[in-house]
Amino acid sequence: MIVAGIGCRRGAPSDDIVSLIFAALSNFGIAHEDLIAIATETLKAEEQGLANAARFLSVPLVLCPLSDLGRVTDRIITHSLRVQAIKGVPSIAEASALVAAGHNARLLGARIVANNITCAIAIGEGS
Repeated sequence: MIVAGIGCRRGAPSDDIVSLIFAALSNFGIAHEDLIAIATETLKAEEQGLANAARFLSVPLVLCPLSDLGRVTDRIITHSLRVQAIKGVPSIAEASALVAAGHNARLLGARIVANNITCAIAIGEGS
């Protein structure tokens, strides 16, 4: 199970989100067809860019409560002081990917960043 975790500011365009997901998947030699979900924090539920990116990629948008993101901080690679101060977790993208990919998920590497969007790829059991 391959999941792309996304962190972004409000109003992030879906084209930028999709491009960053493709770049992250390519970094690990993963075809975009193998992606099973995009994940982010629950507070991004109304973000049209995320919803449109998920529709374009034909995958669900998984919304993760901050409390769940806090439970995987020991497995996060990248620590953003800004995100920690605002959200209480060190990385939205990495934590979301881990939560959505399941109990024994692991990150394939550190998140990547472009255009104020972050993307992390996690792999879970069943991949």
